[in-house]
Amino acid sequence: MKHLTILISSAGRRVGLIECFRQSAATAGISLDVLACDMDPGMSAACSAADGAFAVPPYGDPAFVDAMIEIVRNHKVDLVVPTIDPELTPLAASLDRFEALGARVHVSPPCVIDLARDKLRTAEVLGAAGVPVPWTVPFEVGRVATELSNGPAFLKPSAGSASRGIRIVNGPDDLPDAADEPMVLQQLLVGPEFTVNLFVDQAGVMRSAVAHRRLRVRAGEVEKGRTERDPMFRSLAEGVARALPEARGVLCFQVIVDRETGPRVFEVNARFGGGYPLAHHAGAEYARWLLEEVAALPSTAHDDWRAGVLMLRYDAAIFEG
Repeated sequence: MKHLTILISSAGRRVGLIECFRQSAATAGISLDVLACDMDPGMSAACSAADGAFAVPPYGDPAFVDAMIEIVRNHKVDLVVPTIDPELTPLAASLDRFEALGARVHVSPPCVIDLARDKLRTAEVLGAAGVPVPWTVPFEVGRVATELSNGPAFLKPSAGSASRGIRIVNGPDDLPDAADEPMVLQQLLVGPEFTVNLFVDQAGVMRSAVAHRRLRVRAGEVEKGRTERDPMFRSLAEGVARALPEARGVLCFQVIVDRETGPRVFEVNARFGGGYPLAHHAGAEYARWLLEEVAALPSTAHDDWRAGVLMLRYDAAIFEG
């Protein structure tokens, strides 16, 4: 039996992701140890659910990567799984250090991460590849952009996530005089919102694309959702993969089917999304396929997942002491 050790970074509340990896390992015949780290592991449910937990500095601290390297070295970690966008940049820049220890970091190259972390570049690159995107302009241009005459828009941080700092702008008078960080002005989309999860294998082939409707969202993360199969989402996924040829592993993107302009892709996350457990339980076991790659086992990747699978999240608790 193959044995692997994985490290979930910025583990927070990602108990569901840990359970997906454990279930996948058992199904694939892999013996698995799950480690987790966070700034305050004693207050993290996922760290409590892991086989071992460690405190690390925040992702913006120069010591963050060093702390991760130390865990990998001391515990012979085979796979590091980041869970939040801001930590992707320092980890992607340090891939050679992890590889020297025999560990794979589940992160795409810096060129992919840089693009996904910049909403303006995301819109430009996806649009150039033929993916339908909302009109998007820098905040400075947006102050005088004629696009505002077409109706309301979103003002959002260019590198924001989890719906942080988003506001609706109805006209030039609603724009602030200045911003504390780079901002973009983007077409306000009105319609049902979906997340599409992708799995791209090590050869760069997209093996699966699973869409779910975001029925209810809390703090930017899907709370209730249902998988839906539509050729439109597969086509959008192929376009995103074509636009990001160096992307590897698990990614997801957000799309709103606007009632006037049709589908528009407006965000890419180059990591496991918060709603990944829904795709997993629908039969798209990306966690298993990732473990198979790391363990050098034959891939069971496929696109034969189930539509109509409903996820209803609820709050649970872990008790200690």
